[in-house]
Amino acid sequence: MNRTDSTLPTGPLLLAALIFIAALSRLLPHPPNFSPIEAIALFGGAYFIKRGWALLVPLLAMLASDLALGLLNGGEYLGYIASTSNLVVYACIALSTVLGFGLRGKVNGGRVLGYSLVGSVLFFIVTNFSTWLLGTMYPHTSAGLTAAYVAGIPFFQWTVASTLFYSALLFGGFELLRRRHPLLRAQTA
Repeated sequence: MNRTDSTLPTGPLLLAALIFIAALSRLLPHPPNFSPIEAIALFGGAYFIKRGWALLVPLLAMLASDLALGLLNGGEYLGYIASTSNLVVYACIALSTVLGFGLRGKVNGGRVLGYSLVGSVLFFIVTNFSTWLLGTMYPHTSAGLTAAYVAGIPFFQWTVASTLFYSALLFGGFELLRRRHPLLRAQTA
């Protein structure tokens, strides 16, 4: 065992720490929809051995960052946390975590890229559909649904960019740690 292995948290704690740090990066200034949420979900799904933890940790990290944003931004954001729109975002996190299960034991650059793109598209489809279905912004017609998706296109580029960016950071950074600290390979395989 490397001397530094004893100073690293165990695999699950390290995974949780990386996910929480990524989630808290939402507190930094960023373009609209440039967020780590899809990446943390895929990452948790890929690496947590216990599926329950894989689902729970990204959701708790998102809640922690939402609460921190609520404290920084005041009442309006705190009201958003309990909204139906935000619950749909949490559902997308859970769906993307389940999607991340497909990466278990098969993580490589091409697969992470593909799963990141699928997760981004899933988020776009589900959140824009729910905005149309549950909101009053668009008429409940096929033209209204089309308008909801068209209005989401400028935000979609940031969703894709952020998912790719944070996936590269999380998956790439963790792989570097695993190469340097063999103990992590056994704990998170």
